[in-house]
Formats: sequence, structure tokens, C-alpha cells
Amino acid sequence: MIVEEIMSKEPVCIKDSDFITHARQQMRDHYLRGLPVVDELNRLVGILTDQDVLNITSTRSNVTVRGHARECPTITPDMNIIRSAHLLVEAKQNRVPVIVSTGDKTCIGILSDADILKNIHPTKKSPETVEMIMTTKVMTCHPDDSIAKVWLQMTEYGHTGLPVVSHKNKMMGMITRRDIIRSGYVRTGLSDTRGTRPGDSAKVEKIMSTPAYTISHDTPILKAIEMILHHDIGRVSVVNGSELAGIVDRRDILRACLVGTGFEVI
Repeated sequence: MIVEEIMSKEPVCIKDSDFITHARQQMRDHYLRGLPVVDELNRLVGILTDQDVLNITSTRSNVTVRGHARECPTITPDMNIIRSAHLLVEAKQNRVPVIVSTGDKTCIGILSDADILKNIHPTKKSPETVEMIMTTKVMTCHPDDSIAKVWLQMTEYGHTGLPVVSHKNKMMGMITRRDIIRSGYVRTGLSDTRGTRPGDSAKVEKIMSTPAYTISHDTPILKAIEMILHHDIGRVSVVNGSELAGIVDRRDILRACLVGTGFEVI
């Protein structure tokens, strides 16, 4: 199977001359985690991700996309999807633009990790359960934490989402970059991003996603894929009873599905 068969065509793009405020609005309106950035001739410049938007601390409204787009792997319509999965995982990106060819950088589509997960399966050499691929040292937050504090944690450590737990480590929900951007709280109190005055910023409980989607450590990877795709979520929490034990995201699962294909990513 090749990229052209599974990619989304006519993607929502932004120009490198557009304002960041416009890019943020496009992400909110279309529920997107990343936007291809093109020049005036629709030639690919790079991709602007939700992480890039969160990293922009300027309060000026006339900041343009130019200079903030990041490089992305070269994906073409005729590429094998296993190879494209390798490039996504290696680049640590969940959405990449598709161009006509290496010689023609016209943007004609977008390929996401979800597109790939819908069309590949674990191999015979893939880990069998999520326990073998989950991250056990998980950064979490509480429902009464300020959004500004969580925003800072996401930008500093590159996390796409944080589990929300009670003060007794009981799973309650999830807060993601997309939740913050969609809520309109991206510009929440820059003077308070360290959480020194938590009362000045809205709380996590106001925008976090619920219910908490959870699985057990012995859940087969294929079942985890089905849950992630069904609920359109980027990660799922692994629990022991009602307590958080780990987390598995799309990148973990894609990496597991590549084992034995010749395109493993370390």
C-alpha cells in the first residue's frame, strides 16, 4: 500500500506570510494538530505544529508564521506506507505534508499517524501487549492546576498531553495541546506561566477531556490501536485498578508495528 491511497487530499494549509493568530484559529476550527506551511506558489516550506504555536510567547498580534515552521520528512504519494511510518516516528511528528515529488514541492496532501495505524498491523515480531511499550515515568497534572502551569510543562518537555489525576493518583481525564488551543486559553497569563499565582489562570478541570480512556497493562497492542482510532485520541492511559501506571501513545504503537519490517526506529 502506498501513501496516495491513505492520505487526506486538499489539506488545510497556511501561508508563511499568515499571522500566527490565523494559524491558531485554523487549528481550532478544523481540530488539527498541525498545518502545512506553503509559500505563495503552494510549495511546501514546512509544518507548523500545535507545539510550535504553544512555544510562541510573543503577545504581539502581527507575528507571522515565517520562521516558526519546522522541517518535515519528504513524503511523496508513491512511497510505501511502512517507509512513511518510519519517517514519521523518526521525525517525532504525527502529521506530515505530502508533496508531488522530490523535484516538485507542491503540497497535495497530509498524512497522519492515525491514517497509517488504520492500515497497518503489529507484525509477528511486534511486542504483544502495551506493558512492553508503555512509558512508566509519566508527567501528570491535577484538575486544580493552572492551565498556564501545564502549558509551561508541555512546552518545556515536548509533551502532547498530560494525564489528569487526583491527588491520590486516580485517573480523571487528559489535557492535550489541542484542548488548550481549542479552548482559546493559549494566551493565558504569560506573567504567570510558572504557576506562581495560580488564581490568575483558569484551571485544568475547565478544559480537560473526559472520560479518562484507560487500558490494563496486559491489553494487546491491536486493542490499543482500536481504542485510539475509535476515540480519535493521541494516547491512552494504562492503569492498575484506578491508579495510573503508564501511558501509550500513537508513536509508541507505530514503533511497535515497525518491528520486523526492516524499518525499526530505535
